[in-house]
Amino acid sequence: MHTELKTVEPEAPAVPVGKAWRTVKSFIFWSYERGSVQYDVMVTIILLFVFFSPKLIDFNDRPVERNPHATGVVVYPDGKGEFIYQVDAKAVPNGDDSAVHAALLSVIEPISGSVSISHYETVKDGRGHIVAYRVWIQRE
Repeated sequence: MHTELKTVEPEAPAVPVGKAWRTVKSFIFWSYERGSVQYDVMVTIILLFVFFSPKLIDFNDRPVERNPHATGVVVYPDGKGEFIYQVDAKAVPNGDDSAVHAALLSVIEPISGSVSISHYETVKDGRGHIVAYRVWIQRE
């Protein structure tokens, strides 16, 4: 019994590997002159990437959520190691004590981090309307 081993020779690539590698290398190292077709192709690819990648790729870049209310907050020390925050009354909705406490905390925490409110008092104008809240806080 006689067996023959036949080997199949692969076809030569349509483009020689050396020439293809040189083309890729010249694109990577940007070696074409300005105004040439290759240069224009590279610039077009870059512009397409810049303008269309945000629509195709989710980069998870969202703006930081801010308090939509314009809040006037003034911070000053009380001399005992604590800080007093004076919060404009427009930033705090009217309500019971717990609602005011929660609203004051939601205005102050983005500024100072995790804190607890020791106590607060209202600041009134000459007619008796609340114009601000003075809040004493302690860091947690």
